[in-house]
Amino acid sequence: MTEMVYGAAPMRAGEPILPRWWRTIDKWTLSCILLLFGIGLLLGLAASPPLAAKNGLPPFYYVERQAFFGGLALIAMFVTSMMSPDLVRRLGVMGFVVSFVALILLPVLGTDFGKGAVRWYSLGFASLQPSEFLKPGFIVLSAWLMAASQDLNGPPGKQISFVIAMVIVGFLAMQPDFGQAALILFSWGIIYFVAGAPILLLVGMAGLTTLGGMVAYNNSEHFARRIDGFLSSDIDPRTQIGYATNAIREGGFFGVGVGEGQVKQSLPDAHTDFIIAVAAEEYGLALVLIIIALYATIVVRSLMRLMKERDPFIRLAGAGVTCVFGVQALINMGVAVRLLPAKGMTLPFVSYGGSSLIAGGITVGMLLAFTRSRPQGQIGDILMRKGR
Repeated sequence: MTEMVYGAAPMRAGEPILPRWWRTIDKWTLSCILLLFGIGLLLGLAASPPLAAKNGLPPFYYVERQAFFGGLALIAMFVTSMMSPDLVRRLGVMGFVVSFVALILLPVLGTDFGKGAVRWYSLGFASLQPSEFLKPGFIVLSAWLMAASQDLNGPPGKQISFVIAMVIVGFLAMQPDFGQAALILFSWGIIYFVAGAPILLLVGMAGLTTLGGMVAYNNSEHFARRIDGFLSSDIDPRTQIGYATNAIREGGFFGVGVGEGQVKQSLPDAHTDFIIAVAAEEYGLALVLIIIALYATIVVRSLMRLMKERDPFIRLAGAGVTCVFGVQALINMGVAVRLLPAKGMTLPFVSYGGSSLIAGGITVGMLLAFTRSRPQGQIGDILMRKGR
């Protein structure tokens, strides 16, 4: 009956899964993701050998690990992108529950690795950060609840998802990890906005977020120190921000040359949070603009494809995943050029990190799954028929 009313794209009977996946996937987005991963390996070759030498490890220790975890991330991405939206929803909700339990147990079983924030589980051969896996699961859960609330006699999905978001933010603030907490709130706000939230309510939420920031500033030395450093007119050249700012300035348009950069000798996080500084110094503004263009292409193309989607859950979840992916990249690069306060956040698919790479693979796999062409008609079909 639905197909009689809305129409449906023809299906190819008996078509194998791989040809169908290739025919329906957004190849531009997939190509951009693969290019970002390749750039990440290239920058890892430049940024990580000095750190490996300081730690008494083989020169390409971190690059080999990035390639290994990146391979796992690509496998997770391809597998997830082949799933149906219903299967992505089920696995996303299950992943959220597991990640949330892991987040709750962090104060008891977690470690801070000497960084002052208990965010990881030490597995011996690697570390695991639950909040990285919590984000895509939370987006899927919130989108499911809000989509269900639009049904007749549906649950109060907006209220339930908001309560869940506040609980997660509370646990993240205890670590403390205000950056991930902000991403959780941002993802919920984006999904709520796409679902039809009143503007006044969103303005009120922005006000509450500002109030929460003031409370955190007055009660958290860690948070206050980063805000004061950001607002200060002077930059200490011996800090990570100072080294990164100088590296970006020295790089110019074409960079100082491959292997000639000096920031990797001074920055302990040159291969993770400040990888863009290495790119700017050795390859110049040219490579930075390419990286920005790749992220922008992924975000714009994904949102354009989602605008044609008529399924509420896919629209909401896809918009949430897309915007969080883009905003995380924006925050990482904004911190490096001192447009935003310092925050330990990786550059998706470029920075080194096991949890961030694998969680990023799952996230973009969800994005590719949501933006695939499906034989179910599009919202434009409905509008055209109503206009006749």
